[in-house]
Amino acid sequence: MSTDNEDYSTLTPEQREVRDKEARLREQQEQAALPYSWTQELGEVDVTVPVPQGTRGKDLAIIIDKKKLSVGLKGHEPIMSGELCKEVKVEDSTWTVQDNKAVLIHLEKINQQTWWENVLTHHPKIDTKKIEPENSKLGDLDSETRGMVEKMMFDNQQKQLGRPTSDELKKMEALKKFQAAHPELDFSKAKIS
Repeated sequence: MSTDNEDYSTLTPEQREVRDKEARLREQQEQAALPYSWTQELGEVDVTVPVPQGTRGKDLAIIIDKKKLSVGLKGHEPIMSGELCKEVKVEDSTWTVQDNKAVLIHLEKINQQTWWENVLTHHPKIDTKKIEPENSKLGDLDSETRGMVEKMMFDNQQKQLGRPTSDELKKMEALKKFQAAHPELDFSKAKIS
């Protein structure tokens, strides 16, 4: 019995693990077959393109546009060329030759809150839901940043549930304390904003 057509949610944890392993292996094979390798963080993508030993910067034809990337040797077909998955900041994107045998391309993402599925749109995609960013653990953040992130997450959750945000809860608490301290005042017609 094949599990390929079954809905992922109906699979047992063991079946999911097998399916995920197969998907990861297929993804790794597809990525390994590309004429370059790449890594990314939320704000940037780094592409490494192997070139013949002894290649120098003046031998290369490289185009980095907002939505296009082309890398190759002058007078030859590009090694990689096409439409970028997402837009990049051209002025902050750079390239350099490493050890005369690889071109390192640093692309600065315009949208620094999204993971790229691929570098060029016509190349195989990766499953971005499986990305585990190194800095994603709240415990790794300093206490001030962690507090801000936790507050944003809490407020977001409260809004989705139609409940008051942390700031609104603070105002309501302050108002209750004030009312308790001044029972002689009538707040029944007060509009609180």
